[in-house]
Amino acid sequence: MPTIKKRTVFFVSDGTGLTAEALGHSLLTQFEEVEFKQIRIPFLDTVEQAQEAVVRINAQGEVDGMRPIVFTTLVNQKLAAIVHQADAFCLSYFETFLAPLEAELGVKSSHTVGRSHGSADSSDYKNRIEAINYTLAHDDGITDRDLAEADVILVAVSRCGKTPTSLYLAMQFGLKAANFPLIPEDFDRGYLPGTLEKHRSKLFGLTIQPERLHHIREERRADSKYASLANCRYEIAEAEKMMRREGIRWLDSSTKSIEEISTTILQELKLR
Repeated sequence: MPTIKKRTVFFVSDGTGLTAEALGHSLLTQFEEVEFKQIRIPFLDTVEQAQEAVVRINAQGEVDGMRPIVFTTLVNQKLAAIVHQADAFCLSYFETFLAPLEAELGVKSSHTVGRSHGSADSSDYKNRIEAINYTLAHDDGITDRDLAEADVILVAVSRCGKTPTSLYLAMQFGLKAANFPLIPEDFDRGYLPGTLEKHRSKLFGLTIQPERLHHIREERRADSKYASLANCRYEIAEAEKMMRREGIRWLDSSTKSIEEISTTILQELKLR
C-alpha cells in the first residue's frame, strides 16, 4: 500500500479567504494520493501581518521538512511581494488571472480590496438573507405556508441531504428552498401530500443508496427500526416509486457533494 504524502497548504487573503480556498480546493482535489493540512490566514492588510505570515509559513515548512503550498488573493502588491518571499510554493490568484485579463481587456483593474465579497449590491445581499430565513422556516416540513414563494421544494426520506442542500441553495444563490420529508404514511396513501400537489413544478427529489442511509441513520438512532437496513430499503424503494409515478425529477445523493446536487437542481429546474 503506497504511503500517503502530506503537505501543508496556506490560503492567504486580505479578505475572508474564501476565493483562495475555492481555487485551492478545486486544484487540490485532483491529487488523491496527497493529504493536505489546510490553514487559512484571512484579513491580512498590514506589512506586519504579512511578515508574521511569512514567519508562520516558514516555521510550518521546518516542521514538515517540506515547503508549504501557498494560495494568495492579495490585491496589495507590496503585501503580496512580502508573502511570496516565504520559503514556499506560492500561487497568486491575481498574478495568474488578473494581469492576463488586463492585457486582454486593455484596461487596468481597480485593485480594490474585498470587492468579491463586498455589499455593493445591497439588494442581492437582502435577497440572500430573506432566502436563508425562508429556508430555515420551511425546513423538514415545519410549515406548508407560503410555498408559492418557494423557488424549489426538495422531497426525500429522512437523512438524504435535504437540509444542507436547501441551505446551500439559499446561502450561495439566494434561492428560497423548502424541503419535505417523505414518510411511510405518504407511501400508504399512494399520492403526494395535498400541500405539494399544486406546487408540482417546483418539486425535486433526492434518493440515496439504502446501505448509505442505514449507516447515516445508525449514527443518529442506533439499533432502531428507523435505522434498520430493511426499513431503509423499504423507504427508498417506495420513495423512488412515488417519484417515478408522479413524474418528479430526482437524483441519487449517495456519492455527490452538496455543490454537485445544487448545480443539478439549478439545471433541471432552470433556476437563476
